[in-house]
Amino acid sequence: MSKKHSSVVVRPFIFLSKWRSLPPFEMVSYVLMYASIPMLAYGIHPYNLNIIKLIILTILTMYSGFFAALIWNDITDKDIDTVVHPDRPIPSGKISSKKFFAVALLFSAMTFIFSLLVSFWCFIIVICAALFVSIHDKYLKKLVNFPAYSEIFTPVQWVVVAIFGFLAIWTALPPNGEVLFTVSIFGNISFDWYDFQNMILLVLFTYFADNAHDLPEGMHDVDGDRKSGVKTYATSFGEKNAARISFAMFLISGVLGVIIYLRTTLSFIFLVPFVCIWIYTMLYSFKLLKADANEINELSAVVGRKGFNYFIFTYDLIFIDILVQLVLLNFK
Repeated sequence: MSKKHSSVVVRPFIFLSKWRSLPPFEMVSYVLMYASIPMLAYGIHPYNLNIIKLIILTILTMYSGFFAALIWNDITDKDIDTVVHPDRPIPSGKISSKKFFAVALLFSAMTFIFSLLVSFWCFIIVICAALFVSIHDKYLKKLVNFPAYSEIFTPVQWVVVAIFGFLAIWTALPPNGEVLFTVSIFGNISFDWYDFQNMILLVLFTYFADNAHDLPEGMHDVDGDRKSGVKTYATSFGEKNAARISFAMFLISGVLGVIIYLRTTLSFIFLVPFVCIWIYTMLYSFKLLKADANEINELSAVVGRKGFNYFIFTYDLIFIDILVQLVLLNFK
């Protein structure tokens, strides 16, 4: 590869390393998170090269999609960011919308290619999610007048992560499950109903845990959202009610996490730290419930950050638990 072509590929990654103040632990956590879902779907069995390849491709697909989604969000939300996040690349003038658009296209293309290497079914899921998120971010969240519309559908891109991980395994394994879908072009999907129910539980956990932290962030961004006509829980029902709904979502997500532990191969390696992190996050969410008008703006940002940590750490704990069990399996 020539230096010119190499620089074209490398420059976007150099920029992204300085783009947002994403903590190193968060960047590592995404790798564990994306790996954890196909690992949970596969269970505690010896791994072959095909399963390892699927897990790596899942990580590459989801990580590329993560960057693509963040960049598209920055492009479509530049008016809001001018008010509430003036230090972000476009409002601050660090990069033009045109150049950022090109970077977004690069990561979108990577997402599509990696997903196709997993399976055609996974590719279809990514295409559908990309179309919905693009239309939602660009048009619907500013035009639809349904109360809280924007935040009701914000977790869709994270829900896709949960679905993708299970689908990667179901399209790779031999078609021996209770349910079998076969389409000549797409290939097979084979799964048991019990595993399908586990996926639904993980999807619900993902929805409530992600939305629980999104609501406080929406409270923090309420002025910019009102100016742009974005319908969040805070702009639709008021900040106090948004805090109450967020607390309820944190509560529901914790119950779902315990149910997932009870139904899957997860052990106390997952359960004990999960419950501790959940209670810790709930305490901060409760503080937000009791906060007065002068405290809400600052505290909502804190709860949003801690809520997101709770969300991604839960997946990290799934990864660690399964990895430890796999290591112990190899020593038996």
